[in-house]
Amino acid sequence: MSEKTAVTPESHPAPPAKFSHGVRKGNILQVAGQVGYLPHVEGQPPTTAGPTLREQTLQTLENVRSVLEAGDANWDDVVMIRVYLTDTGHFAEMNEIYNAYFDEQGVKVPAARTTVYVGLPAGLLVEIDALAVLG
Repeated sequence: MSEKTAVTPESHPAPPAKFSHGVRKGNILQVAGQVGYLPHVEGQPPTTAGPTLREQTLQTLENVRSVLEAGDANWDDVVMIRVYLTDTGHFAEMNEIYNAYFDEQGVKVPAARTTVYVGLPAGLLVEIDALAVLG
């Protein structure tokens, strides 16, 4: 049986509750929901990448990518992405940003995806998690 290990990139602070930014067990890597916070600066509170959906979505995707990389994975290993939006009116804009991002990443086979609408802490517009299968 393979060991379950926590995955935390250097750019991420300790989670605010008892969870890991990512968990790897065998060839499975689950990335916890990431939001549009800029990389962590010691002694400073989390800061969003900006107030817009574009800024937050791009930073959120980069935060997911950093967990993937810390777990020895990349976007080509991702089989499922879940996107959580706070506003149904953001769906089309988020899709444009999302599509352009993955085109730039050179991902040839897109992951499956689900999008749902949720409440997030004040100022946050999007959260994204991912499931990767390695090897």
